[in-house]
Amino acid sequence: MFLANENFPRLSTILLRESGYIVKSIQEDYSGIDDVAVIKMAQEQNLIILTFDRGYGELIFKYAKDNPPSVVFFREKGSHPAFAASSLLTLLIGQKIFLAGAFTVIESDNIRQRFYKS
Repeated sequence: MFLANENFPRLSTILLRESGYIVKSIQEDYSGIDDVAVIKMAQEQNLIILTFDRGYGELIFKYAKDNPPSVVFFREKGSHPAFAASSLLTLLIGQKIFLAGAFTVIESDNIRQRFYKS
């Protein structure tokens, strides 16, 4: 289950849902909450945060070091609001990537992951 941050494109949220994924949206349901509240929500509900906010890496390791939520950070927005969903779906379906327990960075030509210690 995913938690789309406020900066995550609505069209990408819709496309992920149409592909069968459950996606909660800060933009739709919790507009204006701060990043620490987003992290807390993700921790409590075991959600994977989808974001374009580069500050999440620092926030995770500062405020959630004992129980960090999984994060997918998109470094590039692409040329269309569906770019993020398309990129993520390609990874989930084609490469069978595991997002749980990791901070994942998606770039146009690279994917990096830092897994949290268990």
